[in-house]
Amino acid sequence: QPNAMGGREVGGLANTLAAHFEFGDPQSHQTVSEFWHTDSLATRAGLKAIDLFDAMNEGKIKAVWIMATNPVVSLPDSEKIKTALEKCPFVVVSDCIADTETTRLADVVLPAQGWSEKSGTVTNSERRISRQRRVLPSPGEAKPDWWILKEVAQKMGFKDQFDHRHEGQIFKEYCEMTALGNETGKARDLCLIGLTKLDEKGYGELTP
Repeated sequence: QPNAMGGREVGGLANTLAAHFEFGDPQSHQTVSEFWHTDSLATRAGLKAIDLFDAMNEGKIKAVWIMATNPVVSLPDSEKIKTALEKCPFVVVSDCIADTETTRLADVVLPAQGWSEKSGTVTNSERRISRQRRVLPSPGEAKPDWWILKEVAQKMGFKDQFDHRHEGQIFKEYCEMTALGNETGKARDLCLIGLTKLDEKGYGELTP
């Protein structure tokens, strides 16, 4: 099961930018573009989950990468989801379970860590961020999701943008992003400005 709220906060939704910056707001777009040193940031929202699979069924989506979820089971109208994945020319699935209803339809399956094998942070339903520490070794070739994303991004030519060596570096970058727009005292809804100086040692000591 994915860290759903945590994923939303770092830009995992198709209709919002990371740290609750919004599409359609020129200032948000400029702020995020400058922070990430990019001139190619998306200017409009993408497709939400159901719309994505509808577009796949219509042949508009040629490739999809599914992580930490099993949409053939978890989304409504499972036969439609299955058909969409069968039609999609290239399907990648990252999962900690080798054989699921979704991995059976994948062209490539990437071995991911399960929750007890991961280190990172989790955001709960009241928006509290908790430090997660691995308690079990990873089996076989299983890797953290962030590491898999980093390796693929680097192979695509984004070495400087994805040069993270530890999940704590990603959390620090996220904290820095939430601080944007909060420097003047006019606070946004999300602000972790107090953690922007966190180093790897400090990240390791975070509680709970």
